Amino acid sequence: RPQRMYDFMDSFFNDFFESFPRGDIAYPKVNVSENEKDVKVQAELPGMEPKDIDISFQNGTLLLKGEKKFEDEKKEGSFHRLECSYGSVHRAIPLPAEIDPDKIEAKFKNGVLNITMPKAETAKSKKIEIQS
Repeated sequence: RPQRMYDFMDSFFNDFFESFPRGDIAYPKVNVSENEKDVKVQAELPGMEPKDIDISFQNGTLLLKGEKKFEDEKKEGSFHRLECSYGSVHRAIPLPAEIDPDKIEAKFKNGVLNITMPKAETAKSKKIEIQS
C-alpha cells in the first residue's frame, strides 16, 4: 500500500508541474484597477529587466511584450528538474476607459511592472444635475 500512495503522489505532482508552460509563456499575470482619475495595471514579470520589456498603447489597448532569456550558468553537470519559465511573454489588455496616452507612466521594481494611465478628460465622470 505505501508504494501505491507514493506512486499516486508522484504522478499527481508530476502531472501538476507538467501543466505549467515551458518555452513561450502565454502572457504575464496582471491586475487591472480603476479609480476616478486613473487606470492602473500591475504585471508580474519575474526575472526580467526593464530593457527586456516593451510597452505600447493603441486603440484603447495596452500591449505588453517581453522576453526572459535562459542563461545556463552551469558549465558542467545536468539539470534534474527545470520548472522555471523562459521565453516570450505578451499580453493585450483592453482598458475600461479612455486614456490620455501622453501621460502614461511605467515603473518596474522587483519583477513587478506598475503602469499608471490617467483617464482622458472626456472619460472622467461628472455629476449631472436633474432639471425640473
